[in-house]
Amino acid sequence: MPGRLFIGTAGWSIPRGFAAQCGGAGTHLERYARRFRGAEINSSFYRPHAAATYTKWASCVPPGFQFAVKLPRIITHELALRRARAPLDRFLDESAGLQEKRGPLLVQLPGSHAFDARVVGRFLDLLRSLHDGAVVCEPRHASWLAAGAEALLARYRVARVAADPARAPGFERAGGWPGLVYYRLHGSPRTYWSRYEVAFIDALAASLRALPPSVDAWCIFDNTASGAAIENAQELQLQGSQPA
Repeated sequence: MPGRLFIGTAGWSIPRGFAAQCGGAGTHLERYARRFRGAEINSSFYRPHAAATYTKWASCVPPGFQFAVKLPRIITHELALRRARAPLDRFLDESAGLQEKRGPLLVQLPGSHAFDARVVGRFLDLLRSLHDGAVVCEPRHASWLAAGAEALLARYRVARVAADPARAPGFERAGGWPGLVYYRLHGSPRTYWSRYEVAFIDALAASLRALPPSVDAWCIFDNTASGAAIENAQELQLQGSQPA
C-alpha cells in the first residue's frame, strides 16, 4: 500500500442519491469529510478566495484530511507560467489559510501549452523559492512526455498527473517525481459525466496497492456532472483499503 492514500472528488458536492450515506448534521463539507480524507479545490482556478475562507474550510474537516488546491488560471493559462510572481504570491498567501491541511498544489495546463524547458524551469524555480510542499502538474500537450520534461519535473519534485481520459498516449501513467502519485479521473468516455465501471475501479485499486510505502497517493474523481464521482470514490475507497 502507498504511504498515505487520499481518495476523494473535485469539490465536495453530495448528490441527492448519496445524501443518506453522508448523513448527520453540518455543511456539505463537514458531511463529506466524515467519509473521505481528501478533496480537490477547483474553484481557486476561477476566482481567488480569502485566507479566512480557506481557514474556515480547514476548520470543518478532521485531522489528517487534506485539500489539493488548483493554481489560478491567470498563472497557468493567461500568463502561461511567465512573470507570475504577483499572482503566485497572492495564491500562496490565501491558501496558507488551510495550514497543515493544504496538500498538493495542482498546476493544470492547457492543451496548447507545449513544454519549454526555459519557461518551465524559471517558473518552478520561482515556485520552489516560495513553497516547499507537494506539487503536481497536469500537462495536456504531448511534448511533456519527453525525457527532458520528465527529468525537469523530477528535479523540482513535481509529480506528473496520471489522467483519464489521457490527452495523448502516456498521460494515463504517472510521471515526473516518483515520490507522489496523483490520479485525476475526469470520466470516460463522456468527460465529466461517465461513471467508471467496476473493472476500472478494480484495476485502479490494484495499482494503488502495488505502490511502495514511501509513496503517497491521491485519487480524485472529477466526473461530478452526473454525481458519479462520489460513488466511484467510495467504491475505490472500499477496494483501496484492502491489503495486497
